[in-house]
Amino acid sequence: MESFSQLAEGKIDFQGQRLAEQVSRIYLIAATAISFIIGFALQSLQTTFILYGVSVVILALIVVPPWPMFNRHAVTWLPPTPAGSKKSS
Repeated sequence: MESFSQLAEGKIDFQGQRLAEQVSRIYLIAATAISFIIGFALQSLQTTFILYGVSVVILALIVVPPWPMFNRHAVTWLPPTPAGSKKSS
């Protein structure tokens, strides 16, 4: 149950967000072009939409889960400071 909650949380680092965005953009452009070409060649709008829909589902499986490739550059945050202490300069 613990691993499922970590998977559902979906934390990825900033470099991982950039990678996911680039993969999404390139994949969607390619999937759109391929779906259109195949649908045009077969003269079938249904085939075009089925291919594109399957492509979007595959892309979601690639990009949505927080795979380790999206967490290679972990961000180290500063420790929290107590609320009452103020830093004087």
